[in-house]
Amino acid sequence: MNAPITEIEEILQRAAQRGRDASLPYAGEVTPQEAYRLFSAYGAKIIDVRSRFEYQYIGRIPGTPLVSWKHWPSGEMNADFLPELHAQCAADDIVFFLCRSGIRSHSTAKVAVAAGFRQAINILEGFEGDLDQHGQRGNIGGWRKAGLPWIQS
Repeated sequence: MNAPITEIEEILQRAAQRGRDASLPYAGEVTPQEAYRLFSAYGAKIIDVRSRFEYQYIGRIPGTPLVSWKHWPSGEMNADFLPELHAQCAADDIVFFLCRSGIRSHSTAKVAVAAGFRQAINILEGFEGDLDQHGQRGNIGGWRKAGLPWIQS
């Protein structure tokens, strides 16, 4: 008889299935609620890949480091992204990537898995979610809309 799967295994299986469904090159995608559960209960890492400006002024998740994918306002790629990522987590950690809406975090998960991070996972919807019909974020999906913990400077 098989042992029941644990909560962490269940969430990671759902993430992997989403990844297979979307033909992703990394370990999968999680909802903000799933990421929060594994972060708060099991010590999974959340890496915020937004700009320092977004992190400081839009808001951030307590206890999550910033490893910017691009610099603001130039939009220039952060040449130190991988060394900074390696300073925050190990290749065998469960690593969730978070950006504003899930686009930059998709790119960073691809780069991370190519660099040897076996459990690189994108957080769907990001911190602020997609634009609504009025061109505003924060009303459709995202970490904040889900009511998960965050702080603002």
